Amino acid sequence: MTIKENKSSTSSFFIPKQITKCILFVTQECNLRCQYCYIEKKDAKMTLEVAQKVVDFMFQKNPNDGQLEIGFFGGEPLLEFEQIKQIVKLIKNHPLYNSSKVIMSITSNGTIFNKEIADFMLSNDIVFCISCDGPQEIQNTTRKYKNGQGSAMAVEKTIQEALQYFPLLPVNAVYSDKTLKYLPQTVDYLVNLGVKNIYLNPDISAKWKQEHAEQFSEVYGVLAEKYIQFYLQGKPKFISLIDGKISIILRGGYELFERCRMGSGEFAFGTTGNVYPCERLVGFDDGKTNCIGNVVEGTIMPSSCKIVPSAATNVECTQCGFSEYCMNWCGCTNYHSTGSYDKVSAFMCAHERAIINVAYQTVQKMNEYGINLSHHVQGTPLVNVATDFSKS
Repeated sequence: MTIKENKSSTSSFFIPKQITKCILFVTQECNLRCQYCYIEKKDAKMTLEVAQKVVDFMFQKNPNDGQLEIGFFGGEPLLEFEQIKQIVKLIKNHPLYNSSKVIMSITSNGTIFNKEIADFMLSNDIVFCISCDGPQEIQNTTRKYKNGQGSAMAVEKTIQEALQYFPLLPVNAVYSDKTLKYLPQTVDYLVNLGVKNIYLNPDISAKWKQEHAEQFSEVYGVLAEKYIQFYLQGKPKFISLIDGKISIILRGGYELFERCRMGSGEFAFGTTGNVYPCERLVGFDDGKTNCIGNVVEGTIMPSSCKIVPSAATNVECTQCGFSEYCMNWCGCTNYHSTGSYDKVSAFMCAHERAIINVAYQTVQKMNEYGINLSHHVQGTPLVNVATDFSKS
């Protein structure tokens, strides 16, 4: 198997005729003050009047036969649990609602949870995702309460309880220049808690240096070895950093709708109805920076979004043989790293090169061990984990 070379990655920007992902900021208040959060905290929540406008927009712009992902975000969304329940009613009571096509999710910091919340999410088929950066010494450094107290004990308790309701609970861990070397320990910690569905994401606002770029291959290589061992032990785990790239490599690169669709196929709605091309671009929600309209005023203009190409415009990107496997198209990552939607940072380049190479080597080793990669080819690697779980 060889990685397909692509000397030219430029292509025209395509605006889908339908939206597939919408994020609702039900509040911008939060009980934590995480070091790297890209959302400014303020006392603001989405009213049902605004929510109705958002719901109408989502269904009007999404055909009944198209899949629609709806996420509840914040701040900490579960601070407004009662409001979420009312918004879910608006969604399910909408005449264009199709339960087989709509996927709802809640992303939480893991400090708020109880049986009522769990039962509500189960009865409404809502995916629950918790953020946890790792063991106590990491979590208590990066994710603290407003009073400076660490959140590790509360979040660990929530994960353990939530797993009783959601066996495939997704847990998202953010790592920075200071915690990169501890990434293998973070995976071990989450696995020991019983987590099988692990998402690892770099802090794009961190002060990454050349020394960290040189560590990527080593750290990601250790993760890959753990990943392979999980499979050999008959207990596969989904690790986004590894699984995602394996799928992309086996399928010959990112497909069109897997690339950035910010401001065309994806929208984020602030508490007052301001519209942004991505949840990571809401910021203070001032209605100006990165804002492309307001759903209440009916001024949404996807075409007004700044150019978001399907690949970066860096010369080195257009000439790179790995470009089809690289996330150089991620507009919000580029924006936070370089201030431009279509300019890739040196950090992103080093990170992507490292994980692509590690994933390629992992594919070779897994083939040697006779590990079935068919679900990766189909782009559904989590099925391996779900299938194993169903047997236990």
